[in-house]
Amino acid sequence: MDTGSDSGPGVDAGSRTGPDAGSGTGTRPGGGTHPGGGTDRRGGTMRAVKWAGPGRLDEHEVPVPSVLPGRVLVRVSRVGVCGSDLAILRGQHARAEPGVILGHEFVGTVAAADAADAPPVGSQVAVRPLIACADRGTVPPCRACASGNAHVCVALGLYGVDEPGGLAGYVSVRAAAVHPVAPAVPPARAALAEPLAVAVHAVSRSGLTAGATVVVFGAGPIGLFTALVARRGGAGDVLIVEPNAWRREIAERYGFATLPAGADTPALIRARTRGEGADLVFDSAGHPSVALQLTEAARIQGTIVVVGVYKTPPPVDLRTVNFAEHRLIGTRVYTREDFGTAVGLIETDELGLSALPTRTYPLDEAADAFAAAGGGEGSVKVLIEPGHTSGEREQGNA
Repeated sequence: MDTGSDSGPGVDAGSRTGPDAGSGTGTRPGGGTHPGGGTDRRGGTMRAVKWAGPGRLDEHEVPVPSVLPGRVLVRVSRVGVCGSDLAILRGQHARAEPGVILGHEFVGTVAAADAADAPPVGSQVAVRPLIACADRGTVPPCRACASGNAHVCVALGLYGVDEPGGLAGYVSVRAAAVHPVAPAVPPARAALAEPLAVAVHAVSRSGLTAGATVVVFGAGPIGLFTALVARRGGAGDVLIVEPNAWRREIAERYGFATLPAGADTPALIRARTRGEGADLVFDSAGHPSVALQLTEAARIQGTIVVVGVYKTPPPVDLRTVNFAEHRLIGTRVYTREDFGTAVGLIETDELGLSALPTRTYPLDEAADAFAAAGGGEGSVKVLIEPGHTSGEREQGNA
């Protein structure tokens, strides 16, 4: 999940270990299987990028995961670099431990499976990277999982944080985590499913009504996608507040009005809304400078939706929440249904994401990819392609 306009530090490319350090994804596991047929568990090796501590990414040669019962082996085609990944790199993630293979926004193809409900081998799939206690077989599951709200599981985990992620040739995931994607969809666009699902969930939680005035703070991937989903849902005037001029330009290409961030932003918002403020305010920035402006930007009895994840608790004007009777709504990732909706929107390209500026790096330039993602310009989404090596960098649209 990207938390908005995040600026990352310089990155140490780290070291490469194992033989043939530039070998890309290594050996493909033999054969594979269609669901229901015996599973080929032959091994092999692959290249993977691990977090080695603050500011350091290391490339390693590691075994290809075995295909365990109930699991699908995905050959990774693209991995998105997210604001959460940048926080891990800086050492600011509460759960990530050095040595984890990063990457939770990823797509690929089914290489093998040992699950009756898995898509056929060769199918393109997007992976919903959440790991709830119910997925781990915890008995009894937590109240959230038992009530059908596994996305807010009390012990929620994530591929790329709590289990190996997508910055590798292959990754083993639970069969329930894979969502088939039409084969005609380019992998670079399919890789947007996870951040788009965050936006789908945020808008679904907001109570958006037709014609509502909407303000979105932050024009990173999550903010831009939230604005697009809100407009599709019937929003009237949608305004995006973003400090980065390049990101404002991209938002304007998608037809949105924009404002630069600053101390006078709430006054400018009120000026555009007959002095009242917006019906709906989405905080996709997750930045302390935004937190105090949210209540000033929302109208009386308006709704504030917190989408971006704050690294530390920020000051919030709760007195104005009282006096203005604001609704303050939190959001966390997405449901299975939200993820399916995101995949559908990507398949139809209803939001125009095929025009989204992206930049793709090979696996052995992961450090450069993280630095580019922290820079905030040149691409709305930075992707890594584990099957490519140096000299095959790609810039284009999704």
